[in-house]
Amino acid sequence: MGTIYQQRIAALRELMLSKSWDAVIITGSDPHGSEYPAERWKQVEWLTGFTGEAGDVVVTADHAGLWTDTRYFIQADRQLAGTGVELHKTRVPEQVLIPEWLAGRFDEDSIIAVDGLCVSAEYTGGLPGSIVSVPNMLDSLWDGRPDIPQTPVFTADPGESRGDKIDFLRVWLREQGGDSMLLSSLDDVAWTLNVRASDIEYNPLVISYLLISENSVEWFVLKGPVEDPETELTFAELSEEGISLRQYTDIELALSQNEGTIVLDSNSINHHLWSICGGDVKLVPSPVQLRKSVKNETEINGMREAHLQDGLAMEKFLYWLENAVSDGAEITEWDAAVKLGQYRAAIPGYRGDSFETISAYGPGAALPHYITPHENAPVIEPHGLYLCDSGGQYDYGTTDITRTVPMGECSELEKEDYTLVLKGHIALAMAVFPAGTPGCRLDALAREPLWRAHRNFGHGTGHGIGWFLGVHEGPQDIRQNLNATPLVPGMITSDEPGIYREGLFGIRHENLVLCVEDGCDEFASWLKFETLTLCHFDTSAVIPELLTREEREWLNGYNERVWQTLSPYLPEEISFWLRSKTEAI
Repeated sequence: MGTIYQQRIAALRELMLSKSWDAVIITGSDPHGSEYPAERWKQVEWLTGFTGEAGDVVVTADHAGLWTDTRYFIQADRQLAGTGVELHKTRVPEQVLIPEWLAGRFDEDSIIAVDGLCVSAEYTGGLPGSIVSVPNMLDSLWDGRPDIPQTPVFTADPGESRGDKIDFLRVWLREQGGDSMLLSSLDDVAWTLNVRASDIEYNPLVISYLLISENSVEWFVLKGPVEDPETELTFAELSEEGISLRQYTDIELALSQNEGTIVLDSNSINHHLWSICGGDVKLVPSPVQLRKSVKNETEINGMREAHLQDGLAMEKFLYWLENAVSDGAEITEWDAAVKLGQYRAAIPGYRGDSFETISAYGPGAALPHYITPHENAPVIEPHGLYLCDSGGQYDYGTTDITRTVPMGECSELEKEDYTLVLKGHIALAMAVFPAGTPGCRLDALAREPLWRAHRNFGHGTGHGIGWFLGVHEGPQDIRQNLNATPLVPGMITSDEPGIYREGLFGIRHENLVLCVEDGCDEFASWLKFETLTLCHFDTSAVIPELLTREEREWLNGYNERVWQTLSPYLPEEISFWLRSKTEAI
């Protein structure tokens, strides 16, 4: 396969030579700064074969390099083999990022070409030399490049009207001294208009832009001709509320004709649109990110229901898996992923998975973002550890859960790591902290049991999650990176420490937790977490002596709550099995 990518890079170099470009940057994003792009914008994958969710490529006359972080090092080593593309590691002490790397090789007379639609306005400001923006740069090289997707559009009901949200944005716009504002992030647009679609796999988003002024709201969306009844109904509803529908590509004309001050989202606006704006331009982070991260009562109740239903599917799946493997059936990682998908698909309101299921046995689980093979997938054996990271999108919420389960006898090292990761998970779940605390100050709670044993993991401990939106959302997170955004009541975040031993196994324990109030005294207003996820932790791989009394009480209490909550809705044989799985240790 490496030859294909060598040929594509060679073709890009021919284009570079014809245009006198010294370097080309290809990013893993799209015109909206999305974490997960549609197939059309998976340019890094097309050029190099790397399928990770975070990676940028630089091609020069004599070098091709991929920059990605610790989550993807093992994956990148494997996928880049034979392509001629060198891995450049980020989120490590010795990292040299793309702007610095280029600055060490090129001077001010150099020409750096970028697809201006797929790099941010702020990113290009840190590059050396002259920047040439070439929207859709790979069109002439990419035979059969996918079109911009168009899927049915429908309305969501999060308990707050789009009118109220637009009023909120207009107040913010006046505070910024702007005449208009552009929402370019797809989840910002979906949240504001209460609309959803399936333009990007696993993400219920509509590829579009939203332009708001004091007197108008214009939605630039590629949806025509309209043949879907649900889409037609949604469009009619928006029009009745005074929202003008315009073609997606008209955004360039609208921005070039702008007069006055326009406020653009500094985190998602692309270089091309920023560069063509008329009038005065102000780059400011979108206010939607923080506002939508704090869930309202309707959204919180919906998330609780989503986790109840999702937990039932998970318990049915784990019961099936344990019995099938112990009975000698040949179950592959892919078989297991498909089976779990079938259980979720039977849930009312299911709209698809929230990301591609990571179904990994043994060595595969050592890759935090493992891609489960569709064909010739490894067989799950009746010993060792199996890791499953999965989630669902529902009309009423989004889920994300990881369970690592023993399939039979486990080694002492597997048990020790399993228990240490669980200790880290419990420590964060039990956290009590003063209002105003950012997630970066809680991250060490989940790592301390691992650090004490001289172990660690390379990814963040927690990410925000949307309500029937992206499985990853900010601005809050729980990781070592310095992020000053405080955790506030209503935010939902993951709790997912792990351990990964290359060639052996991987362990991750993940629940979603809701930030809630925990009283007020003369010292502070206090906050804590309420665990939303409902699925037992298998205690057969736990070394009880490694747990403190408080940790055992939390684990036993959580497992008991799972059984009490889910058992009335489970078939008798699964309820009986779950009772045995949740007995106190």
